[in-house]
Parts: sequence; C-alpha cells; structure tokens
Amino acid sequence: MRDYLLTLCVTAAVTYLLTGPVRKFAIATGAMPQIRARDVHREPTPRLGGIAMFFGLCAGLLVADHLQNLNSVFELSNEPRALLSGAALIWIIGVLDDKFEIDALIKLGGQMIAAGVMVIQGLTILWIPVPGVGTVSLTQWQGTLLTVALVVITINAVNFVDGLDGLAAGMVCIAAAAFFLYSYRIWFRYGIEAAAPASLFTVILMGMCLGFLPHNMHPARIFMGDSGSMLIGLVLAAAAISVTGQVDPDALKIFEGSTRQATHAALPVFIPLLLPLTIIAIPVADLVLAIVRRTWNGQSPFAADRGHLHHRLLEIGHSHSRAVLIMYFWSALIAFGVVAYSVHSASMWSVLLIVALSAVGLVLLLLPRFTPRAPRWAEAFVPPRYRRRTTLPGPAVPAYESEAAEAAEASQESLEEPEERTPVPAGVNGATAIGPRSRFPDRRKAGTRG
Repeated sequence: MRDYLLTLCVTAAVTYLLTGPVRKFAIATGAMPQIRARDVHREPTPRLGGIAMFFGLCAGLLVADHLQNLNSVFELSNEPRALLSGAALIWIIGVLDDKFEIDALIKLGGQMIAAGVMVIQGLTILWIPVPGVGTVSLTQWQGTLLTVALVVITINAVNFVDGLDGLAAGMVCIAAAAFFLYSYRIWFRYGIEAAAPASLFTVILMGMCLGFLPHNMHPARIFMGDSGSMLIGLVLAAAAISVTGQVDPDALKIFEGSTRQATHAALPVFIPLLLPLTIIAIPVADLVLAIVRRTWNGQSPFAADRGHLHHRLLEIGHSHSRAVLIMYFWSALIAFGVVAYSVHSASMWSVLLIVALSAVGLVLLLLPRFTPRAPRWAEAFVPPRYRRRTTLPGPAVPAYESEAAEAAEASQESLEEPEERTPVPAGVNGATAIGPRSRFPDRRKAGTRG
C-alpha cells in the first residue's frame, strides 16, 4: 500500500506542478476558444490541461516500474505498455482537437484506433463469466469488438460530462477510487496477480485527477479539454478491461456446489461485467440521453447542446458549485454502493443504507423547488431569498427592496463619475498570462472619493 501511495503522490505532484506552465503555453499558442452557446463559463479559458495529465501518467508509470512491489506488474504483463501506447495516441488526437477543433468522426476513428493498439499489445477481454454457465472464452474478434466498444463508450461518457468546472476530474477520481478498492481486494484476497495492473492504473488515474482539480475547480483557470477527458476515459476503460477480461473466474474457485450457491458466490465476479458502466453511470446516462435527444430533434448525435444533466441542474436553480457536488454525491453513491454490494451481497444493511442515501440525494436534488419562506416577524433575520415577495401597504418598503435601490443608485453614481484609475490588463479569469490577478494602483476602498 505504501508503494501505491507513493505512486499516487508522485503522479498528483507532477500533474499539479505542470498545469501552471501548461496554462501559459495554452494562452501563448491560442488554445483558448471563444465562448460558445452551450458553455457555462463567462470568459475564454485555456484548454490543453491534458498535457499535464499525460506527463503525470508517464511519471506514475515510471515510478511504479522502479518500486520493488510494483515492478512485477511490468515484468509479468504487457498491459502497462499497452496503456501507455493507447494513451499517447488518444492524447495526441485530443491536443489537436483542443487547438484546431477536428471533426467528431475523426475523433471517433482515433478512439477506435487507440483501443485497437491496446488490443494488439494484449490489453483485451479474453473471457467473461456468465451466471449459470461459468466462464465463456471469447474468440479474437469477439474480444476485440467488446474491448473497442467499452473503450469508446467510456471515453465519450467522460467527454460528455466535462461541462462544469471540476466535474469530469472529480467524478472520474471517485470512480477510480471505487475501482481500486475492488481490484485491490481481488488481488490480495484471492492472490490473483492478474488484478494488479488494474490497481496500478486506478491509482495513477486518481493522481492525475487530484493533481489537476486544484486548477480546475470553480472558477477554473484551465480546462482539461479533449486531451484530458479522452485520456482519463481511456485509462478508466483500460482498468475495467484488465480486471474484467484478464482475471480468470475459475481461479477464484467459486463455481462449486449447487447452482444457486455458485451464482451467489460468483456475484463479485459477475458485477465487473457492469461495474465499469455503473461506476460512471451518471456520464453514461447523460451520453444515452444526449444521443436520444439529439436524434429525436433531427440533429447529429455528436452535435453539442445545453441539455446535459449538469445544465439541467443549473436550470433548476442550483449554483455551479452545488451542481458539481450533487453530481459527486450520486457518482460516489452508485460507485461505492456497487462495490459494497459485491463484497457484502448477503447483508441487507448495505441495501438499506444505499436506499437512505438515495433519498437524501433526491431531497438535495429538488431543494431549489422547495425554497422555504420565513414568517413576517422573522424576515429581518434571514437572507432576502427566504422573505415573502409581497409589497407592504403604505410608504413602508421591505428591506431587500431598499437595499436593491441603494445599490442601483450607487452603481448609477459610479457610472456618472468614473474614478481615474488605470487597471493592469487582465487575461483569463481576471489573471494575466504570466502572473497573478490584476491589481489597481489605487488601493482605496470601493465607494470612496478622492
């Protein structure tokens, strides 16, 4: 576990330290597109954050290769090299898209080629466990098609959900943490070395996301872009393929006894068939709904719009940060709930806890629809949004209206008599390209006059 923590810390540190220089590079090269109709942010923000994430991936693999307890992953398996090859290809395609906005079909073809590169080097699904039947070996073409499909679905699901500051990185980090717990348990409880690559991939993925999140939280100073979203989607898919299609269920010795007992005992192995999709259930649901919505409206499935789940949360009335936290909550509930159920499937407490937390999530989701109103005697002690919006008779004016009128008068006066201050030219999100946020030479308090 110490080696895993060291790998995670190195990956996060490299990603974090490189994101600042990458941001300056993105501004210098013009990788900062104009605001689009579907965008939520208000100022042009540089992309290419995937560059720092890719070098974090390389650093994590390099450190793990020199650690005694993790070096066996590279000696006994070719999967880390397969992951690095596919990640490099998808990363190059993402960088080109962040800079030149390449066609969606070209990106789809690149995703399939990256998946094919991993398949050629051995990272593919070899067999799947089927309840009541046992282990079913797949032919080369079946394994290839299933692997490519899983990679493409996961990449696009993560890419679709990348619409709010810190949303994609946080959700993938939660998914990677849940996946690590599952694969680590398979490795150490059953002694199956084939689950070790998946544990390593998920730890590195967590480091990539944690190192990038401080720069990407609202208000974001840089976006990961397609170079980052497609990269972390591919790494997550690679971990799912490794633990699902490379671990032989017969090695767990679970297909013994009666059919019912064998099926119940095999639940931790059957769940990985859907675990990659349940762990990213929110992005996958968003992907499916977007395809259905766009096709129903006569648009291309790859056409962008403002109908994603995070956009709907903003329309309901949630703030940017609260919408992101709600998506985090549901992702963690589904991901860790599935993993907990795979471990203690016979316990009803886990099911009851998941149901209770789901009810809490629904209340938080619909909270803006039920904004409480304070009684009249308590309106002076609560924020304006909780007061009754009624006009009092006579000359009396509610406090919130008088405050609004005073603010409007102050703003009008400031427009009529502008102060002579020369601000430093600011760049993205109020910051210059190479330094801190803009500063005024006059440090007087707002509203004072010379």
